[in-house]
Amino acid sequence: MSLIERIGLVALRQFDPERAHGFAIKALELGLATTQKPFTSDRLKINIAGLNLPNPVGLAAGFDKNAQALSGLAKSAFGFIEVGAATPHPQSGNPKPRLFRLIQDQAVINRFGFNNDGMERIAERLSHRPEGMVTGLNLGANKTSPDRAADFANVLTHCAPFVDFVTVNVSSPNTEKLRELQGKAALFALLNGVIEARDALKKPIPVFLKISPDLDKAALEDIVEIALTQKIDAIIATNTTLERTGLASKHRSQAGGLSGKPLFEISTRILAQIAKLLEGQIPLIGVGGVSSAQDVYDKICAGASAVQLYTALVYHGMSLPCDISKGLDSLLIQNGYSNISQAIGSKIYKWL
Repeated sequence: MSLIERIGLVALRQFDPERAHGFAIKALELGLATTQKPFTSDRLKINIAGLNLPNPVGLAAGFDKNAQALSGLAKSAFGFIEVGAATPHPQSGNPKPRLFRLIQDQAVINRFGFNNDGMERIAERLSHRPEGMVTGLNLGANKTSPDRAADFANVLTHCAPFVDFVTVNVSSPNTEKLRELQGKAALFALLNGVIEARDALKKPIPVFLKISPDLDKAALEDIVEIALTQKIDAIIATNTTLERTGLASKHRSQAGGLSGKPLFEISTRILAQIAKLLEGQIPLIGVGGVSSAQDVYDKICAGASAVQLYTALVYHGMSLPCDISKGLDSLLIQNGYSNISQAIGSKIYKWL
């Protein structure tokens, strides 16, 4: 991390977290943030669901909710990015304050509630996105929608021409009753509608499914069965958690989804469990608590083909993805791998 970046992070922490986040998005939008080409090598290149990634380090949804910073993110060191979540209609989300830094825990709690500009404005921005960066869109449902399942298909149909993949997000804890869509019957029906909408496109794109870290074994088994039946292209594991065990920061009791370091072990265990159930039939993307090359390597060894991060940027800045990719490349060399694919699931037993 450069001195300028370090000073910038200190300055941002003087502001309310949501306002500071807005400043970060604006800096990327104006080209004021650190820019780096994605670090790549033959060891780091991987194909997931037909998408060729220069490295497996991606940006998770939620950072650029409204696709405002695409020009800046295209000059970042990420191997791929995901924007959103987008809902059919604009919505303001939950009342403020709704974002809390847990500095002692290197974590964040948020209860945004799918605040976004709506699919029309987001699609317009995506239609002008720079070429070269693999870009996905997280699909959401409006809080007051009479048919939330239909919302996902609606956003997909409207925005799919401008992205490389979409993610069905039924795992956010911040929209009332949204996680109920992870139930077997509800999830099957929802994904059936999404896949039908995808297959009706002139140019079908991969559909990913993002799951919660707070699922039991039976729920994971149901999700695997449905994902295989519906031919989902990848599973993202996981979203934020409602767990609060072991936190030290003053905001630890705030309602919302917890992300950052405390989520690492929880999410990696779920990742390994679902990897064991899938037996390589669907690729996995690991998310939760990633802040170092070792974290990424551990996720890969637990069954992930790629990873995403977000909260770690709050504490380590935009130089982090490049640092992680370089460190991961070194770890692959040290462990005798000529490509990341050889390491996938190699130490899954450690997490079961």
